[in-house]
Amino acid sequence: MAAAARAGFRRLFSVSAFSPPPPPAARPAAEPCNNLFVSGNYAGLSKRTTSDQLKEAFSKFGQVVEARVITDRISGYSRGFGFVKYATVQEAGEGIKGMDGKFLDGWVIFAEYAKQREAPQPRQHATPSTPPSGYQ
Repeated sequence: MAAAARAGFRRLFSVSAFSPPPPPAARPAAEPCNNLFVSGNYAGLSKRTTSDQLKEAFSKFGQVVEARVITDRISGYSRGFGFVKYATVQEAGEGIKGMDGKFLDGWVIFAEYAKQREAPQPRQHATPSTPPSGYQ
């Protein structure tokens, strides 16, 4: 009888009716290109990583045309990601193989092909014939 009571107690407080949310969909991989997106684990690149350091680290794998760490406008520190542009797609692939999962400034970094930026959508402005919303 005690076993039946325990089973009923377990069923009463069971969370089996709860279904966990589906796992996030895998991001589609970007098409191979000569531009790489470089980021880090959790917090991103080190706050002290500079564009010159990024260029120096990736230049071991091909001709780096441009390397840029995206920085905060106010503090000037890294926002945690950057871009490396190689002369060719093949060199970019070598850069990914050589630097993905490696350390830079004491932080593990990740390198992948950058996705093409979508063209910005023009903003929709209210036409003068439509009354403004809110109080009149």
